[in-house]
Amino acid sequence: MLSRRQLFQWAAVSASAPFLTACSSSETKSDTIRVGVTSRPRMLDPRKATDALSSRVNRLIYRQLIDFNQSFEPVPELASWQVISPTHYRFTLNEFPPFHNGEKLTSEDVAATYGSVLKESFGSPHRGSLKHITAIEVVSESQVDFKLSRPDALFVGRLVIGILPKSLVDADHPFQLSPVGCGPCRFVSMTEQKLVLQRPDETQLVFMPVKDATVRVLKLRKGELDIIQNDLSPELVHYCDERQDLKALWHSGTSFGYIGFNFEDPLLSQLEVRQALAYGIDRQAIIDSVFSGHARLAGGLLVPEHWCGVPGLHGFDYRPEKARALVAAVKQKHPGLVNSDGLLEFSYKTSSDPTRIRLATIYQSQLREVGIHLKVQSYDWGTFYNDIKQGRFQLYSLAWVGVKSPDIFQYVFDSDAIPPKGANRGRYRDAEADRLIREAGETQSLAKQAELYRALQVHLQETLAVIPLWYEDQYAVTAETIRGYKMYADGRFDGLLNVTKAPRG
Repeated sequence: MLSRRQLFQWAAVSASAPFLTACSSSETKSDTIRVGVTSRPRMLDPRKATDALSSRVNRLIYRQLIDFNQSFEPVPELASWQVISPTHYRFTLNEFPPFHNGEKLTSEDVAATYGSVLKESFGSPHRGSLKHITAIEVVSESQVDFKLSRPDALFVGRLVIGILPKSLVDADHPFQLSPVGCGPCRFVSMTEQKLVLQRPDETQLVFMPVKDATVRVLKLRKGELDIIQNDLSPELVHYCDERQDLKALWHSGTSFGYIGFNFEDPLLSQLEVRQALAYGIDRQAIIDSVFSGHARLAGGLLVPEHWCGVPGLHGFDYRPEKARALVAAVKQKHPGLVNSDGLLEFSYKTSSDPTRIRLATIYQSQLREVGIHLKVQSYDWGTFYNDIKQGRFQLYSLAWVGVKSPDIFQYVFDSDAIPPKGANRGRYRDAEADRLIREAGETQSLAKQAELYRALQVHLQETLAVIPLWYEDQYAVTAETIRGYKMYADGRFDGLLNVTKAPRG
């Protein structure tokens, strides 16, 4: 099996051919791997991509300056770096791979890519995380300097945008419609029905949007698809796992599921009320029954193996008697908030996804046993997500997917990050959390940062900023003809670079 770097080198050899040859290779392709996805990737320009699907596809087309190891620490990819001062970083390219149009990547391309992201008129959603860059200076063909307005110990981990050719950046090339990178896969074509990329061995990777999960599974069984990764209900995954003509693969994941509170609600702002809700939900029973054990209890937003993770932090245990006692105390203090059935009542918003509705009904059943009634309200994704951003909820549930940098805490829990400034959707305000977040952001010691972020996660659990639920496993279902598909904790598609397909028997 080839490593990702070997595939880059292999792709570099083939990239010396004219760019348009990639588009004519469909007639001579040696094989095709068809991947079922929920929708077409929304953004193939890495400077503007934010959704998980687009980011995973873009990793195949483009290369970035740095990557992350298993502890989610930044490591060199295209370039290594030197910290000349707390506000001055020098990156040195380790290689000069050719882009798919034949041009050689140099530091000029790095500067042009990030320079375009920083232009306010361009409208990159990543501009905010790079706002402290004051200058990007090309030192030589292989070296480029980034100068900052203030120290930022997490700066290196922010440089994850795929590098584009300067000539095409300057020409306002439509990368969204015709991507040009130097990754292991070339762009071939894109329509509403499919996106086609080509590996160096001429195998084509075809991403086919199929919105309905059941239809995706049927197409997999009929041989119209080869791989489905995630986005199936637990029941469908179990169905696939039981079939001899399909294979289910699993890998521990990093997606953090949680239940959020509206801290501007007079009842939910009280810690004992949030504790009653947390103690009243049997998370392990849900993991065992709904996810068939393919998830693990969560405590902090970051997984325990993260360099800022907290081993042993696993959230609130199921303690129904404790929950009942807390509910009784609250009802005594607030008798007017008890409904006609003698229960505390809260509205709970979720999406119309069948699995999320099923989870909501389980929460509803479990909490009723401790004296709480959840009024479940489900909406299409757009309506639901807009309500959450606007603060129109009491309780809701979502997940953070693919988080690697601990600066997520500033974005999610800082008092100054209430939408539209950030994603503090619950309007959580806590002086100690703010202090820890800001002190961690100002220190230049990564060891000290890790200490502060661990203390922060313990504090967020103690104050119940959210109810941490679980880290759901990543999974894929493949046809029996697929060989060597590898899964990753963050759900990336890198396994497509080596996977093979045997002839159907």
